[in-house]
Amino acid sequence: MRRARAVADCPTRPPLQRWGAILWPSFFSAGVCTMVFFALVDPLEWRDLTFPGWEIGREWGYTLGFFAFWSATASSSFFTWWLLRPPGRFNRSRGTHA
Repeated sequence: MRRARAVADCPTRPPLQRWGAILWPSFFSAGVCTMVFFALVDPLEWRDLTFPGWEIGREWGYTLGFFAFWSATASSSFFTWWLLRPPGRFNRSRGTHA
């Protein structure tokens, strides 16, 4: 005997709340990673190892490093959110079969 499965699904969150849940923790993590990384590495030495011909000052090195860490941690948060979505959100076209 087949029974229809009740889909336990969370209410849909507003897009601003979803993006905030991804970007705010990643912003905080990027700040911590930037402080730890640049406490050990001088941006000018890093520039000389990675882009020796470019004229990048310390401030730009800190800025680029922060945004690199932020993009890495934001993509991690995004993929975690993507994998933890409730199944009812992306399997609606298949129906609710037991």
